[in-house]
Amino acid sequence: MSLDQIILFSLFGAVFALLLWGRFRYDLVAFSALLVGVVLGVIPAKHAFDGFGHPATLVVALVLVVSAGLVRSGAVFLITRTLVDSSRSLGSHIALMGAIGGVLSAFMNNVAALALLMPVDIQTARKAKRSPRLSLMALSFSTILGGMVTLIGTPPNIIIATIREDALGAPFKMFDFAPVGGITALAGLLFVATIGWRLIPKREEENSADPMADIAQYIAELTVPEDSKLIGKRLSDLYETADKTDVAILGLIRDGKRRYGTQRNTRLQAGDTLVLEAAPDALDEFRTTLNLDFAETKRQEALTAEGAGLKAIEVVVTEDSRLNGKTAMNVGLGWRKSTVLLGVSRQGRRITKQLRKTPLRAGDILLLLVPQDQVNDVVEWLGALPLASRGLAVTANDKTWLAIGLFAAAVVAASLGLVYLPVALGLVVVGYVLARILPLAELYTHIEWPVVVLLGSMIPLGAALETSGGTQLISNALIDLTQGMPAWAILTVLMIVTMSLSDVLNNTATTIVAAPIGIQMAQTLGVNPDPFLMAVAIAASCAFLTPIGHKNNTLILGPGGYSFGDYWRMGLPLEILVVAVSIPAILVFWPL
Repeated sequence: MSLDQIILFSLFGAVFALLLWGRFRYDLVAFSALLVGVVLGVIPAKHAFDGFGHPATLVVALVLVVSAGLVRSGAVFLITRTLVDSSRSLGSHIALMGAIGGVLSAFMNNVAALALLMPVDIQTARKAKRSPRLSLMALSFSTILGGMVTLIGTPPNIIIATIREDALGAPFKMFDFAPVGGITALAGLLFVATIGWRLIPKREEENSADPMADIAQYIAELTVPEDSKLIGKRLSDLYETADKTDVAILGLIRDGKRRYGTQRNTRLQAGDTLVLEAAPDALDEFRTTLNLDFAETKRQEALTAEGAGLKAIEVVVTEDSRLNGKTAMNVGLGWRKSTVLLGVSRQGRRITKQLRKTPLRAGDILLLLVPQDQVNDVVEWLGALPLASRGLAVTANDKTWLAIGLFAAAVVAASLGLVYLPVALGLVVVGYVLARILPLAELYTHIEWPVVVLLGSMIPLGAALETSGGTQLISNALIDLTQGMPAWAILTVLMIVTMSLSDVLNNTATTIVAAPIGIQMAQTLGVNPDPFLMAVAIAASCAFLTPIGHKNNTLILGPGGYSFGDYWRMGLPLEILVVAVSIPAILVFWPL
């Protein structure tokens, strides 16, 4: 073993020991290891930061931005209200989301499948008042498993098909992976949905509930537009949607006057205003679901046309505020500052007038719709006290299908090999910005930068291990170890070693290293190399022990609030199950 190999194996051992210990944050550990590798000379200085421009790192960053765009466009609400019910038990929810994720990832890149479903899972967790960490890992693992079924589901399958064509003259076809991959994925999904999610450690400090929940119920108004499908329906017909979105319908305003009672049997007309009580997120979902307008429709349309995006903010009226004792109409909130009053939270006091005609008082909490680039100016002009940002967003529900169409086109183009996946996702991000689905000012706030640093630091370390001959050292030892063993035992050893490499290296790099080893082992034994290639394809995809082995695991690291040592708890028994199920399947469908 050379000095460089000793240093690199030692560095990897130190990194994993520190990450499992959890005392220091994962990005600091990985970046420190990268710098130590450069100082010790095992990583060339000019290639030290290649990982930050690596496609895997770019895909992770871009997918997070695309996910935010799907949320802002209302695409997530569309999926949530169609397929997902927050009242389901956690196990049932995980089973449903896992099945959807598995099917989607079989026919689209599994990273893209997770990008679509991750915000849905987070939204559902928020509505169910539980932490997303309880379900996000199960969703990630499900999308990884589903990707094994087809040629386009995951990069290792594409690479295996290419290597087979180079070595044997013909590639694997679209559904050649389906018999083994499908059986393995089904077994894995059943495990994740019934047992696996229970193995994720809970934390006492976890609390997914909004800390402002007790004071965040606003009295708000939404208007029935001229072309609404709600016209002619009774107000009570909206109660089911209101219950699902945690909104209380308090009454009705018609022709500028608040009607007496709940008006539950009144048939809706164009221009009617619903009086509601809800939290900001619930109010936005209710508006998006029923395609309602803001109370000041013309003002909101003007803002959308001229502004660089809209932002929902919360402020407290102070004694010195120009709003104290006055109405939003009196101070000219709309025409002076292009701001719409969405809701008022007034603890213990009733609001009986239209919001813009209601005198505001010190202590009232206001929900305002403000031009993206004028937030500070509006708050200062009002003399109000801004509350800490909770990431409130205004859903652009008129652009839902545009956002879905851009994302779907990118996925199809990347799956067919017409456009490189990072480029396709980058074009989606540009499209979202140009279409004002995502405000330019918020573009970089959706990226989990610690995750980017982790991946960007570990990729050069993995590349150095390969170029130093470390992976070849492993392959030689593997061939020596398996001499004289039966075929099933050799395949098992190959899968275990490939899985272990995939948990440390990027799964693409692992496939490139392990596939030639599998072919060489088959030729040494004088048997069909296809079962060995299938074993490598399954094992390279199934990186469940760490957040760095697969991009999907990296994507959920930040949003799920996971530590490095959380993954192996569900990942280790899942990897054992994958080996136990796939080896017999390989020997049946791809005999030696």
